[in-house]
Amino acid sequence: MARCEICDKQPSHGKQLSITRSHISKRSPRTWKPNLRTVKAEINGEVKRIHVCAKCLKNGKVKRA
Repeated sequence: MARCEICDKQPSHGKQLSITRSHISKRSPRTWKPNLRTVKAEINGEVKRIHVCAKCLKNGKVKRA
């Protein structure tokens, strides 16, 4: 399963409402996926390839190799 190895963010599920919202009974299932990037990062002195979300990369929680 796709998951951020830093913050443990994973896909979430819910209902998508129709665009007009006039007929509120029109709902369909939907999945929101995290914005994952595969990067080479330095972890415990080793260079590893990990899956990290873009938010963790932007905030500097990962030291890139």
